[in-house]
Amino acid sequence: MTDDAWTILYRGPLSSCNYGCTYCPFAKTSNTRAELAEDAARLERFVTWVQEINRPVRLLFTPWGEALVHRAYQQALATLSHTPHVGTVSIQTNLSCKLDWLHSCDWTRAALWTTWHPTQTPRQKFLTQCERLEADGARYSVGVVGMKEHFDEIEQLRQELPPHVYLWVNAYKRDPAYYSEQEVRQLMDIDPVFPVNNRRHASLGRACRAGHTAFTVDGDGHARRCHFIKDVIGNIYEPDFPNRLAPRPCGTATCGCHIGYIHMESPGLTQVFGDQTLERIPLGWPHQRPDPAQISALAEGGVAG
Repeated sequence: MTDDAWTILYRGPLSSCNYGCTYCPFAKTSNTRAELAEDAARLERFVTWVQEINRPVRLLFTPWGEALVHRAYQQALATLSHTPHVGTVSIQTNLSCKLDWLHSCDWTRAALWTTWHPTQTPRQKFLTQCERLEADGARYSVGVVGMKEHFDEIEQLRQELPPHVYLWVNAYKRDPAYYSEQEVRQLMDIDPVFPVNNRRHASLGRACRAGHTAFTVDGDGHARRCHFIKDVIGNIYEPDFPNRLAPRPCGTATCGCHIGYIHMESPGLTQVFGDQTLERIPLGWPHQRPDPAQISALAEGGVAG
């Protein structure tokens, strides 16, 4: 992938999820058959567009609901993984879907951003799904929200996952003082990059690839700089869309989500994740763990919560 590759985050109208996590910010609705069909049609249009554009791209599907329980998203992941100018295609998933489609993907390009939700499914059931990923050669990371009541389960998950699988912890930021220093160190033993996510990074007026070489797309093709800035900058299906992309300083005060701050020049997470930011896997993992001093430096300047 070249430096001019577009990084595209796609989120269509799908909003149904088979889980009901209390901490999840995503919408929880029950889509009708007609709504699911419309979502699939818009997804198909997007996939066709990606196949037809003449430039390198990296893709991440960030649905409001759980997408991989629907065949259309399984097919989209497989199709795009075999598209030569697609460097990486990833999707966020709770991994509750059937996995009979895994063999159809090229796992040198495809990857899964999986998340385990302790209140929604037993740890062993989730691990059984991971075993299937291993058997089919899938690339994946595993994540979990760092709720205090789940610390023991998270540590057990780390012990039972294969060592080469990166287990990341999403910080619970609704309470700025949620974690003690000891608890932060405890979570760092599991996820050495945790301190970076446990901060909101100053972003107002700072350089960011969002809106230039990175952008989000909705089901109608409307592109926005990122999920956290709602202004539309253009539509990917319009011929002049590439002209709408340009360097822009960030317009929000802080950025606290991995899929947002990875595009900023600071905190500089390309040093940690390189071209694996969308699958959320540090470079060289597990043989080369991120340096604690480097992570501490990257987390500096952020504000708690």
